[in-house]
Amino acid sequence: MNVQSKVQSQDVVPRPGPVVDVEQAEAALVEHYPRLVRLAYLVLPPSLGRNRRVLTAHSLTQRALPRARTSADAAAVPAPRSAEGRNGDPGYGFVRLRVLRTALDAGRPLRRRAWPRRSQLPPLLPQVWGLRLFPRSGGADELALDQALSALSGPGRAAFVLRGLERLDDRAVRNMLEAAGAEDPDAALAEADGVAVPAGKDALALLESTEFDPCSLQARPPDLMRRRQHVKAVIAAAAATLVCGALLGLPGGGWAPEGAAAPAYAQNPAGLAALDPGRLTKVPATAWQTSARTDFSVWPARGSLTGDRPLLRRALAVWARPGGSVQVSATPGTQAGAPPGPPQLLYAGEVDQARIVLFYDGLRIVRYAEPKDGTSGAALDFARADGATGPEAGALVVDRADGNVRYLTAPWVRGAAVRNLLKPSAAPMPLDRAPDGVTAPFASPALARDCTSWNALALRDDAGTRLSTDLGELVPAHLTAGRPGAPREAVAADWQHSACSLTSVRSHGVRTVNSWAYARQQLPEGSGAADWACARADTWRGGGARTLALFTAPGGTTAAVAAKSEGTSACGSRDPLVLAGVLWKSRGGTWYVVAAASRQVTSIASSGGARATDNVLAARSRQGARTKLTGRTATGREVGALR
Repeated sequence: MNVQSKVQSQDVVPRPGPVVDVEQAEAALVEHYPRLVRLAYLVLPPSLGRNRRVLTAHSLTQRALPRARTSADAAAVPAPRSAEGRNGDPGYGFVRLRVLRTALDAGRPLRRRAWPRRSQLPPLLPQVWGLRLFPRSGGADELALDQALSALSGPGRAAFVLRGLERLDDRAVRNMLEAAGAEDPDAALAEADGVAVPAGKDALALLESTEFDPCSLQARPPDLMRRRQHVKAVIAAAAATLVCGALLGLPGGGWAPEGAAAPAYAQNPAGLAALDPGRLTKVPATAWQTSARTDFSVWPARGSLTGDRPLLRRALAVWARPGGSVQVSATPGTQAGAPPGPPQLLYAGEVDQARIVLFYDGLRIVRYAEPKDGTSGAALDFARADGATGPEAGALVVDRADGNVRYLTAPWVRGAAVRNLLKPSAAPMPLDRAPDGVTAPFASPALARDCTSWNALALRDDAGTRLSTDLGELVPAHLTAGRPGAPREAVAADWQHSACSLTSVRSHGVRTVNSWAYARQQLPEGSGAADWACARADTWRGGGARTLALFTAPGGTTAAVAAKSEGTSACGSRDPLVLAGVLWKSRGGTWYVVAAASRQVTSIASSGGARATDNVLAARSRQGARTKLTGRTATGREVGALR
């Protein structure tokens, strides 16, 4: 009996593995550092955001070295069986296990009665100030896999990654997860089984793409305007503190009020009403179904925190009197003042690592954001939305983080997808939405520095599908196409060549952008046909519209900006006439001035003496020549070239 008990006890004790010293672990860490960081990045929770995941992955990997000689558990640390020199390396197996364990710990929630583990806290090192770092974007397959992994638990992601990236079998994965402290390895394996890899793709190829490589990074600045406003606000707050201190030293308790002015906003009855979360307008969930209106006034109050009175009170108070630490921004032409009365609540909930509140006061959309772990670093954004209806009231930006954007969609939206305007033939990528209407994140063109792709949000309702795109505002810009007097809903092909020109109207308070292909011109020397288009961006404030004339050379994929103007009526519903020209070099090396106008223009003349009796002109010129173009309509009206 005693002998049998002793034998059974020995059977369950893990067999000690080879001793791993610091030098051996360091050699494995240095040799396989990119792979270990990739493993940590994939296992870390996506809710951290791409920038913090990158820094945390590097921090966890660099802390994986043991402090002294240690023994790897042969039963718990299966020898790697993949290629690249890792076969049977106990140093690599030991370091990999430590990276996996700390990455799983980082995804566990904090407990009130327990001290947080080091991996659950933001990394002390490395730190990067003034930049946002994130891996290069991959394709649609990588994005779909990233969204699928984000829905798994930490052990589930670890099981999928160990299978796909490390090529471990289920038994080895189970041993790894048990050694790393996972509570239910079998459930994690079952979660990993549910991840569907796109047809024709291999999990290893997807996991080894640049989408998940935290060692090949892109650097982007943070919101520079907000940072500048933050510095100005701090200076203003310091000055106000000095003035208040001086007033407190005056006899009689300071200066008396001027006339009938209230000493503080909060003593104004209207101001008090606007600060009371109990007086917020909350539209019923089904009001839009019986209303003839399709605007923000019929949006219901959504989100998990619509009943959080302290949060709503803070948001209203910051709106009324933003403190010096609040980052305030407003689109051009938008007043950033206090609410005139109790506003309408559109949304209150947690998104990524922030608590977000969206209000509507009939004229403006106001977004308040604060971190989950406090109120330091709160942000307040204003955007005009007066008169928004239909497609213009179809979505609002809830959050931008790490190059991605999330939207809150209108209650009448039945489906959402992402279209790459530069690849109109590609199938739209379905966009998941939470029950409260918040979409999954996807790459925002407003935060991109290059134009290798341009994502547009495609929303489907009973009237059809409408396209809009993020141009740095709370309200995405509605995309249309066709003649200015009768624009139609755009399709991706309408913007294939001209989408990159939208970079010139970002953060400009744009309401709608219309693209109109107004001419097609046969170029000299049999070079083929060039396309002319104009893109007009109308703003929420009415004035300040920007108009671009775009020239696409034969065989070209991207239109060149031939001319642009601000505040003109050209290419708009009031004045659809447009004329523009460029210097163009033929294959034979000859320079030409080529120009095109809308069909109402019946003749074009250049300052060089060339003249055409229709709406297109091509005349020999020289490199760098400056040419003035003039067009005339059949009624004799003179039309100047867009500049």
